[in-house]
Amino acid sequence: MKTPLELVLAPEHADDQATWRAQAALQLGVPVETITAVQVCKRSVDARRAPVRIRLQVEVCTGEPAAPLESPRPEYRPVRGDRRVIIVGAGPAGLFAALRLIELGVKPIVVERGKDVQARRRDLAAIHKQGIVDPDSNYCFGEGGAGTYSDGKLYTRATKRGNVAGVLRTLVAHGAPPDILIDAHPHIGSNRLPIVVTALRESIRRAGGEVRFGTRVIDLACDAAARVCGVIAADGVELTGGAVILATGHSARDIFHLLQARSIRLEAKPFAMGVRVEHPQPLIDRLQYHTARRDARLPAASYRLSTTVDDRGVFSFCMCPGGFIVPAATAAGEVVVNGMSLSRRDSPFANSGLVVAVEVADLDEYGAHGALAGLWYQRALEGLAAAVAGGAQRAPAQRLTDFLARRASVALPGCSYRPGLTPAPLHELLPAPLAERLQAGIRRFGQTLRGYVTEEAVLVGVETRTSSPVRVPRQPQSLQHPEAPGLYPCGEGAGYAGGIVSAALDGIRVAEAVALASHQ
Repeated sequence: MKTPLELVLAPEHADDQATWRAQAALQLGVPVETITAVQVCKRSVDARRAPVRIRLQVEVCTGEPAAPLESPRPEYRPVRGDRRVIIVGAGPAGLFAALRLIELGVKPIVVERGKDVQARRRDLAAIHKQGIVDPDSNYCFGEGGAGTYSDGKLYTRATKRGNVAGVLRTLVAHGAPPDILIDAHPHIGSNRLPIVVTALRESIRRAGGEVRFGTRVIDLACDAAARVCGVIAADGVELTGGAVILATGHSARDIFHLLQARSIRLEAKPFAMGVRVEHPQPLIDRLQYHTARRDARLPAASYRLSTTVDDRGVFSFCMCPGGFIVPAATAAGEVVVNGMSLSRRDSPFANSGLVVAVEVADLDEYGAHGALAGLWYQRALEGLAAAVAGGAQRAPAQRLTDFLARRASVALPGCSYRPGLTPAPLHELLPAPLAERLQAGIRRFGQTLRGYVTEEAVLVGVETRTSSPVRVPRQPQSLQHPEAPGLYPCGEGAGYAGGIVSAALDGIRVAEAVALASHQ
């Protein structure tokens, strides 16, 4: 028999099964020897007040063993080539779409402009050390997509979009730590994600699917009925199938330009822009855990902050405890920053995006670009950041207290951003609506989290790629583009996801729609 319970434990007892059994026996009123196992279903840190406690949602087993957390790797049945679909992009949406197509008997051909996860490392090193950005292989482009080297956060609110637990189990089956199945805010870490992504690719290929790297799409191919059926790559190779799933991520600007040039309808959508803020991790630990020194058994502390200023949301985004700020540009002449962390989250710094919501109504200055107005807004700010910082992927930065006081920073705190910082007046560089709302939002955050506003914190610009500024429309039922049959917009780049798990769920959903259409 299994009985659900909640256990509330001090950090020193969080992994002590003897304590689990004793607490469970006390709550159930049974002898401890009758409990055969305590299975953890969900784990979270409760730091709302001191002392910090660990909350475990468990199933107490009496008379039967607990089920193992690990998931065996699925055995995908081989697919033939008589039914095949082209998938553009090897991020989570593309990879999970490919796996689902294989389960449905359809051969996926995944084309990725960038390199495999191991080869990407050399190009990331070139960005850090020399400021050289390969437009096809960087923090955004390459196997696994933008999430591969950006921490691998798996928390999602998209629980109604599909089987979240199924996505997590698939990741565990391909090498992710089993803890992601129980943690309230799971993450894999940028050091472990390449192993998982490589295993996903191996599953696709072993079942007869294809994954092609260094294949940048420059056009779509259509059949005699004007149905999108394939793609044309930069090397002239044409790949065709029954349909095209477009899962290119939020930074594939050339694809947006291609669709616009082909008169395939696009829509401007809301997104957010701002900066990265970085604090010393011990400071965030003190603020969140209400103690001078973090217990080593507790994870590096994180935070989530949000408010509304002049009808626009101001909020923290992609918070990376024990992490690093990284250069996420996809072309020369632009500076974009993002955050990442390793599985240990043991960097001495904590960083987060601090961003302001941008609505379509805010894009009038770029209205001549139509649905791509938000893209051009991003591009203008990224180019200005590069010009101010001086090149080689140096980033403009300002002490947080100076930003609020609207004064130049004479010196900057220590920072994890390896290409280097250039002191710059971000309060003047950012468009006034963004800067003023950020200032008001940060002041409120300092009231919510006392000590957050400190001279030890630095703002680094600019955080512009929070999500796609463009939506590629699709029909609600068929999931095809309304005016381009055979084209299936998918994932974060098309405007239907906002992270690894939600992108994977959308990839699965689109794959099912494609397979269903091929039978009709």
